[in-house]
This record gives sequence, C-alpha cells and structure tokens, in this order.
Amino acid sequence: MAVPELLPTVERYHPAARILHWMVAVLLFVVFPVGAVIKFIKEDVKLTFYAIHENLGFLILWLMLARLTVRLLVPPPLEPPMPKIFVRAAGITHRLLYAALILQPIFGFLATNAFGFPLNWFGLGVVWSPIGKDPELAPILMSVHVALGWSILVLFALHIGGVVFHHVLRRDPTLYRML
Repeated sequence: MAVPELLPTVERYHPAARILHWMVAVLLFVVFPVGAVIKFIKEDVKLTFYAIHENLGFLILWLMLARLTVRLLVPPPLEPPMPKIFVRAAGITHRLLYAALILQPIFGFLATNAFGFPLNWFGLGVVWSPIGKDPELAPILMSVHVALGWSILVLFALHIGGVVFHHVLRRDPTLYRML
C-alpha cells in the first residue's frame, strides 16, 4: 500500500534554511517573553532570566547569520505566481526581519557589556566585546535593543499575516515551502 504524501508537491526551501527558520522561531518564543518580563521578576531569580535571555539571544544572532549565509548561497524556491505588490511586500518584510533579528541581539550584547556585564555564553567563556563598561552609552544601546524587539514583534505579525493570507485566503502552497 502506498503512503499518501502529507504535503503538496511544491519546491521547498533548502533543508538548512527550513531548520534554521524553525529554530529561530522557537527561540523567539522563549527570548521575547523572558526579556519582556525581566523588569517584573523578583531580584533573587532575575539573574536566571537575564542568563536565559542573553544566552539564547546571542544564539539567535549566530543562527540568523547562518540563515543569511544559506540564503545567499542557496536561492529560495521560486514564488508561486502572485501580484508584484505581494512579492514586494514579502521581500521588504523579510529583509527587515532579517536585519532586525541580526541587529537586535548585537545591540543587546553591546548594552549588556556597556552596563558592565560581559556575556559568559552558556558558561563556555566570556565573549569578547568591542566596548567595555560605559554607563552613558548603555541606556542608548538598550533603547535601540528594546525598539528593535518591538519592531520584530510587528514584523513577526506581518509575517504571520502573510502566511495566513497565502494559506487560508489564496490557498496557495507558500506555507508548504517552509515545512
């Protein structure tokens, strides 16, 4: 007996691109809420929340750099036929999302260092930073980090809106390319 195919036949993203995409998505579901609640956490456990947020955030940076490398080396599959405005909107959203997901952990890392807390990444060692403790620069870097975090949330909502639009309204195979 033949096993039915679960996904429609469609050209999919490279396996590395799909794996990295979903790894970053899962990590964002941890990093964003942990970062959002840190200021409300009791002092005796606050350092644990910072450690989770910073270590996983720095991991997101490296995964995003790997994603960017895969994207540059392996072109994505061809888009299903659609109006140019959709293609343009998706392209802009993806570029901004990539940029924000790379810049945000960089600014968080630099802010942490400027506040005087170097990153000991998963206990493997302290990560070198181009800046040391700088109390005047730290709040500026943190403001950029927070603004990028909210930008990522908006871009994520646009991204999910695009997925729903394609899958539910247009009923095209766009979603299956990343599964």
